[in-house]
Amino acid sequence: MSSTSPAHLHLAVALEGTGWHPASWREPVARPRDLLTAGYWTDLITEAERGLLDFVTIEDGLGPQSSRILAPDERTDQVRGRLDAVLVASRVAPLTRHIGLVPTVVTTHTEPFHISKAIATLDYVSAGRAGVRVRVTARPDEAAHFGRRTIRRIDSFEGPAAQEVITELFDEAADYVEVVRRLWDSWEDDAEIRDAATGRFIDRDKLHYIDFEGRFFSVKGPSITPRPPQGQPPVTALAHQPVPYRLVARQADIGYVTPHDRAEARAIVAEIRAGQAEAGRADETLHVFGDLVVLLDDSRAEAEARRERLDTLAGEPYTSDARIFAGTAAQLADLLEDLAGGGLTGFRLRPAVAGHDLPRITGDLVPELQRRHRFRDAYESGTLRGLLGLTRPANRYAAV
Repeated sequence: MSSTSPAHLHLAVALEGTGWHPASWREPVARPRDLLTAGYWTDLITEAERGLLDFVTIEDGLGPQSSRILAPDERTDQVRGRLDAVLVASRVAPLTRHIGLVPTVVTTHTEPFHISKAIATLDYVSAGRAGVRVRVTARPDEAAHFGRRTIRRIDSFEGPAAQEVITELFDEAADYVEVVRRLWDSWEDDAEIRDAATGRFIDRDKLHYIDFEGRFFSVKGPSITPRPPQGQPPVTALAHQPVPYRLVARQADIGYVTPHDRAEARAIVAEIRAGQAEAGRADETLHVFGDLVVLLDDSRAEAEARRERLDTLAGEPYTSDARIFAGTAAQLADLLEDLAGGGLTGFRLRPAVAGHDLPRITGDLVPELQRRHRFRDAYESGTLRGLLGLTRPANRYAAV
C-alpha cells in the first residue's frame, strides 16, 4: 500500500539540539559533547531513516536559544549555540538515501535569492530530497545582528500593536516564498544543453527574468542554480494562529499546527482549507501536520516519571506550544489516529530527548502503526515530493 493512501499517515521528526526538553542535554544518552559535530546529526537522521520517516526538520535561528520566544534569556544551564541547518542537511545528504531533509531558514533577515540557491543545491546533493521550513522572527536583538532594519519590541502576541508586527512579518514571508519559487522556475528543465561539439552549454532563451516587484522585495533573476530536481522542493511552515495559517494556505506544501484535541484539529484544518481555496489553490495537495512533543517509554508511569525528573533538573515544569505526550507507543498511536480524524494528514513529532525518544519513535511507534496498516513498510519514492504524494510541478515560465 502506498504511503499516500488515505489509510496511511505521514510522519516526520523535528530535531532540536539534544531534544526539545530544556534539560535533555543532561540525560546519559544525550551526547552533549558531540552536539556540534557532523557525526551527531548523521546518527540522528540515519536513525530516522531506519524508521522510514518521511523527513526530518532541523531547527535554526538567528540568536541563541532562549526559554523566552520574544527575547533572549541569561540562562547558562541549557543548550546554547547551534550549527547552520542548511549546512547540516547538506553534510548528511550524501550519507542518506531516502529520507527528506528540511532545514529551517529565517525569512526576516535573509535574502530569498541566497536561500533559493541553497535549497536548490541541497536538492541536487540529496538527489531530490530537499525541503525548507520558513520562519519569521520578531526579536529586536536578532534584527540588531544585521543593522538593516529595526523591529518594534513586543512583549506578547496579543493586542493590535503585536498583531500589526506579526502580520507584516508573515506578509513578508509570503512574498519571500513567492520569490524563491519563481527563482526555482527561472531555469527551464532543459536549459542546459552541454553540447561540446557545438560549444553550447545552455540555451539562453530558457533562462528567465522573474521581475518580481513587491512591497518587500524587488528581484530581477534568474537564479544562478539550475531548476532543482524536484522542480519545487516542498515549502513548510509552523502556524499557531490565523495570520500564519494564511501563510500556509497561500504558499506552503505542509503546515505544522498545534491542536490539543480532535475538535481543535478539525477547526484549524477547516480554516486553512478555506484560506487555500481563497488563494486559488483548492486543487493542490496541502498537507496539515500536527506537532506533538513526545516522551515514549514502556509504560505511561515511566514516561511521566521521566518528564518529572527532567522538569526537576530544569528547575521548572516544561511547557510547549504543542501538546506534550508521555506514554507508550501504542497510546501515542491511539492519539495520532484520533487526531487524524480531525483532518490532519500527518504528524511532526518533537522528541523530548533525542537520544531516547527518537529510537522509540522508529523502534516502537513505527512498528505499531505498521501493524495497524497506518504507515509504510518501505520507501516507495526517491524524492520528498514523491513520499508526500506531490506531483512534480510544471515550470511556470516554460512555453506550453
